Amino acid sequence: MDPIQTIFLESLKPYQIELSEQQLLQYELYYKELVSWNEKMNLTGITEREQVYVKHFFDSLSVSFFVSLKDKKSLADIGSGAGFPSIPLKIAFPHLKITIVDSLNKRIQFLNHLSSTLGLTNVECIHGRAEDIARLPQHRDSYDIVTARAVAKLSVLNEFCLPFTAIDGCFIAMKGNDVQEEVKEASYSLKELKGKHIHTHHFELPDEEHSTRHLVVIRKTFQTPYKYPRKAGLPLKLPLI
Repeated sequence: MDPIQTIFLESLKPYQIELSEQQLLQYELYYKELVSWNEKMNLTGITEREQVYVKHFFDSLSVSFFVSLKDKKSLADIGSGAGFPSIPLKIAFPHLKITIVDSLNKRIQFLNHLSSTLGLTNVECIHGRAEDIARLPQHRDSYDIVTARAVAKLSVLNEFCLPFTAIDGCFIAMKGNDVQEEVKEASYSLKELKGKHIHTHHFELPDEEHSTRHLVVIRKTFQTPYKYPRKAGLPLKLPLI
């Protein structure tokens, strides 16, 4: 174990996350595959090893700092990109059944390769638009946890993600800067889509800049009305505000 991995482990201790040697090997292999594939396609602007561990791996695991995942069975990650936060969460909580939805097939190819290389099971990577996949019966109102990491404004994300979320499940929007205005603006979409804002958690990454992060936790109170999500492209063009 080298200094970067040691710091990574130490930073997780306050949140009661302990990792085995095998799990550490999986994170390291993830880093190597990410950098290798990033030379062929644009997966991330962050490739320096220490930064990947902090700004991708630690940041992804922050979902579990505020919402217990030990008693959850399924997680859907919408617009996952290079697999954040779902793959780091799967490594730390291998019991989770993971579904990843992304509109770019190249990223899905990377994620399938990554899951196989890391020896992960119960990971389904789906190529498609969230608005289309959310209408399929096997995905609608189905997941204990749904995540989206800095994909769009909350009023848009609610329409992308709440249709996937099970009643009494949680949608967690992972954000950077202060989101107070976004949460206010999203009040109408929450009402329409049967979500309730529970809490916005604020924390800082253990990096030199102490980068700020916010996790907006939304509970699904009832089935999402069938008219949502609207057809692909509309939530972004005409947000529910």
